[in-house]
Amino acid sequence: MQKIISTLFLIVLTAFVFAQEPFYKSYTWDENPIKDITTNSDEEIICFKDKIVTEFIYESENKLTEYFLIHKIYWLNSDDIIESYNKVYLPYSSQSKLVVNKARVISKDGKIIELDDSKILTAKDEETNREYKYYAFEGLEKGSFIEYYYVLNRSPDFDGKRLNFQTNHNKYNIDFELYAPKNLWFKFKSYNQLNEVIYDSTYTEKIRWNLHMDTLPLLEKESQAPYSALVGYLVYNLYYNSTTKTYDISSYKNISQNMYEFYYASIESKSLKNINKIIGELKLKSEKDEAKKIRKIEDFIKENYHVVNGGGPDFRNLSYVLDKKIGSNQGIMRLYIAIFEALEIQHEIVITCDRSDNRFDKDFESYNFLDEYLLYFPKVKKYISPFEITSRLGFPEPLLTNNYGLFIKQIQMGEFKTGVGKIKFIEPVSHTETYSKIFTKVVFDKDDLTKTTLDMVLETGGYYSMNYQTIIHLLKEQDKEDLINEQIKFISQEMTIVSKKLENDNPKSFGYEPYKITAQVTSEDFVEKAGDKYLFKVGELIGPQQEMYQDNDRKLVLENDFKRSYHRELTISIPDGYTITNLEKINIQNVYKENGEIFFEFHSHYKIDGNILTIICDEYYTVLEIPTTIFEEYRKVINSAADFNKLTLVLAK
Repeated sequence: MQKIISTLFLIVLTAFVFAQEPFYKSYTWDENPIKDITTNSDEEIICFKDKIVTEFIYESENKLTEYFLIHKIYWLNSDDIIESYNKVYLPYSSQSKLVVNKARVISKDGKIIELDDSKILTAKDEETNREYKYYAFEGLEKGSFIEYYYVLNRSPDFDGKRLNFQTNHNKYNIDFELYAPKNLWFKFKSYNQLNEVIYDSTYTEKIRWNLHMDTLPLLEKESQAPYSALVGYLVYNLYYNSTTKTYDISSYKNISQNMYEFYYASIESKSLKNINKIIGELKLKSEKDEAKKIRKIEDFIKENYHVVNGGGPDFRNLSYVLDKKIGSNQGIMRLYIAIFEALEIQHEIVITCDRSDNRFDKDFESYNFLDEYLLYFPKVKKYISPFEITSRLGFPEPLLTNNYGLFIKQIQMGEFKTGVGKIKFIEPVSHTETYSKIFTKVVFDKDDLTKTTLDMVLETGGYYSMNYQTIIHLLKEQDKEDLINEQIKFISQEMTIVSKKLENDNPKSFGYEPYKITAQVTSEDFVEKAGDKYLFKVGELIGPQQEMYQDNDRKLVLENDFKRSYHRELTISIPDGYTITNLEKINIQNVYKENGEIFFEFHSHYKIDGNILTIICDEYYTVLEIPTTIFEEYRKVINSAADFNKLTLVLAK
């Protein structure tokens, strides 16, 4: 979240503080850092030191600054790892100054080679023109160590800082320390089995907190696991200033009020006139349906206004946004809110985070959880992602759902208005609203049963159609044609398309009508002759399916982006004089439920009416998180669809 109003004003920096030496002045590395390290391991990499120290300190004119130290020692034991670590990038920006940087290589026989300044290089990103500094380690071989530490002097970062410690390799000697002047008190919280941060009551010169762990085991990555949210990490922020007697400095109450003051600031007459012009052009006052009214506003803004990252103060100014049709996140949000306010549409600003990276902690207030915006409409109980061009009402960015968020609501007491924040859960979209449906009629060529004609209707809705319906109209005709052909041929690239028709291919249909392709194709891919029989690969008509095979036990929770459902209906005209000998193979069912509620299911079955065989496959997933305790049940359902995809029916005379 780009902060609208800094919390710095909450801290009165008038404490009577004697000048103190920053910790880094007396900090250095050991002359022989590997004297107690044994390395008879077959691991590719081990971290033997991971130390982070941050100090908030008053310097000249009682100005608060921060010194931030990183100190690491790695043992490198493979060519690939050496290739990955022969460059270590340093933080480098106009907002900070590198006051210490030291690095060295220790060979496996203990020889130490310290890097001089010539080995600290600068590179530039050609796209962004941003410069990077990095250590260039040379002479590395298997069994070598690299050690480096650096200290940054930067503007204080204290309203919600997250530090990751766990990763996909083992670590030893993990330390975190935070120093602060005696008037500034911080609070901390550790996650995912990381040790708690402890207050050091023996320290008298400053306030000190620390965390230590002798070992921190690796956490291996697994498919579809929200890895960044599962590693061991800690969060800290400034809580109390004893000089000013100010509590809850990084509280959500403060940010809620600050956000309200910014987004609901009075609008100048010219901007108000332009807002009313938009309302008139869209005929919003005559629209009675609240959801349709919100959709019209969202469609209009996303089709006519461009969102830029960053930008100067002009880009968050409402008059500039209206005039130039371009704005930062803040500017575009002000536009939404100005229109909603003019029409008295109830809404709440929601600030949350991407759950694949960060779990919003409803019990610990910290600004590091406030990264992403949504807008919530209580009357229709739906959200919008205001800056995501492919999203529309009812289908916010899926990774921002199934998480908690800070809901900021406008309240009025007499003439006084303000914003009040409340933490609430952001419900994910139902599985019935995100779907893929296939309706296919199969006719065999009378003269050659290996040739088939397929009449297909493909329908998708919700998150499955979002990236098509909302932007396909922007594609060039040939690109659009290629995309449709690819979607028709998802079951086989060798099919011949006889005819095709696309419906509801526009943003206004999204959420109301399915993205629909009707096509006729011919193919020789699905039937093989075997003596006097024919093998009909009917399972391939539902397209390739995910397969989940895993030798090791699942260690991490599996998490899907969104709930979803599938319906496939295959209608097959059995050729005259033939019968299908293994119909029982069609019947597949795997289901998992708790307390009578179905979590996920795959069910395929059939019926015959004369020579017409109808196969119906239904599959759906009503939960997003799959803990390890039910992973095997989930895998059975996923693999059921894969098993059906391999199904071959035998046609015999």
